[in-house]
Amino acid sequence: MCPIRVKYGIKMSKHMKEIYMDSANVSRPAPEVVVAMMPYLKEKFGVPGGAFGHRYEEEASEALWRVREAIAASINASPEEIIFTSGVTEGNNLAIKGFMRYGKEKKRALTTPIERKCVLESLRYMEKEGHDVSMLPVEDEGFVDEKELENLSRGVDLISVQHVNQEIGTVQDIRRIGETAEDRQIVFHTDATHGFLKEKIDVEKMNIDMLTISGHVIHGPPGSGALFIREGLKIEPLLHGDGKEFGKRAGHPNMPAIIGMAEAIRLMKDADIERMKKLSKMLLESLSTIDDSRINGPMKNKRVCDIVNLSFKGVEGEAILMAASSEGLVLRTGSACFSPNLRYSHVMRAIGRSAEDANSSTRLSISRYTTENDVVCVYEILKEIIERLRDISPVYRKVKK
Repeated sequence: MCPIRVKYGIKMSKHMKEIYMDSANVSRPAPEVVVAMMPYLKEKFGVPGGAFGHRYEEEASEALWRVREAIAASINASPEEIIFTSGVTEGNNLAIKGFMRYGKEKKRALTTPIERKCVLESLRYMEKEGHDVSMLPVEDEGFVDEKELENLSRGVDLISVQHVNQEIGTVQDIRRIGETAEDRQIVFHTDATHGFLKEKIDVEKMNIDMLTISGHVIHGPPGSGALFIREGLKIEPLLHGDGKEFGKRAGHPNMPAIIGMAEAIRLMKDADIERMKKLSKMLLESLSTIDDSRINGPMKNKRVCDIVNLSFKGVEGEAILMAASSEGLVLRTGSACFSPNLRYSHVMRAIGRSAEDANSSTRLSISRYTTENDVVCVYEILKEIIERLRDISPVYRKVKK
């Protein structure tokens, strides 16, 4: 019998279904979320109007306000500080470009090389407009170098550092970064997409000025998101038109998606997070028993509850992905072959991984619906795939000699 089944006392259950392990990319919308959205697609199709709207507009305004209150309560903010967006990409663009462009003076920003592409590309675009951007180094597990934070943050106007890394699951010490920003009167933005609801967030205690969230990784619908902007902070809108979203984001809000995100927030419980922590621990422990495997990201503590990333020597990530797909296992790889621009993961480069390690990196991200049997099946499937691929790999045979 599989040693992992013996260790955790999991009964044998034949793998008969697809195992989805890419929830950090996009999670399956909860059935309750779909149900909650349906009335706003069929009967309640209105959007918020002006001060004196008709019935449909008033219903939409009231529903939208309830969602603002729910999001605000989850991060200790005020409803007036919540702006609805289409998701993480728009939220990060609005936070960064909106702040950097407000006013006539050129600004300086500090970020890390492991941020999401929408953060890095937004800041590169700001450089083209004459602003200055500096990179804050990270250590080999993805944590910010605190000494460099002290040195490089002098004279900076904006710090943008993610709460949780999307590839290796590193949970940054956001409170510590926020303290530095507060002491030096720097605006602090964090992309909390992968930490929202999975880690405790308090924008007051953490001195956060802007915070991005998205519904697509918490079993909400794609196209749903929000941006917290501290009261009094001025930003330039990306979209101009009407005065919706307190003048910061013009256009009709996506009511069905927003309602779906609210339901996803309501459904997520502390017990779900604790269970996911247990499952990710099982997954990490089992996969790390495979010969010549290497954990990417934190070994134990300060790792988010749903992301596990390992590299397997002598095996291409693309080959793992394709073989896993044929077994009904859906996962993600950092292989350059799987990237449209044939570059291996910028996160792996930033934490000092070799091209070989990066190209064999495999990310598995669990969800509220993952079971213990799923975890064991993942181990059994990947162990067999990696051994099989190594048997036909001249590269691995050469390394072993």
